Amino acid sequence: MPVVSNTSPILNLAIVDQLDLLHQQFREILIPNAVLDELKTDEERPGSQAIREAIASGWIHIQKVNNEPLAQLLRQTLDRGEAEAIALAIELNADWTLLDEREGRKVAKSLGLKVTGILGVLLRAKQADEIESLQPVIDDLINKAGFRIAPELLAQILP
Repeated sequence: MPVVSNTSPILNLAIVDQLDLLHQQFREILIPNAVLDELKTDEERPGSQAIREAIASGWIHIQKVNNEPLAQLLRQTLDRGEAEAIALAIELNADWTLLDEREGRKVAKSLGLKVTGILGVLLRAKQADEIESLQPVIDDLINKAGFRIAPELLAQILP
């Protein structure tokens, strides 16, 4: 069951010390080279150490995109990480594609991919009792990671 991620879910969950939720829910995450570049794991940034550890322990794998023409086509409207993540997900017939940005999600869904993002991961974690409460994690995402959530969406997921 391949799961492909873009940069945002990995980086933002690492910043708020919740990266393990991805491991718990999906076991293994595949990322294309562009996402690895965007994660800037060679720099000391919030979340970098957790991401380096996940890569070193093998549950985050880097995988080359073979369908370069598709990635280039997607780059006309998306950033490099999103384009490669979607291209890789299509190549691997991924069970899930982890994306947070609205445009990337729209494109991925239009190509028949099953998409979730940080909020979907958090909702599943709450239902599985992997986290006690959504509010503190969402507060951290907003305040520490600068994650933006539309007020209407926030009202839907927080009781």
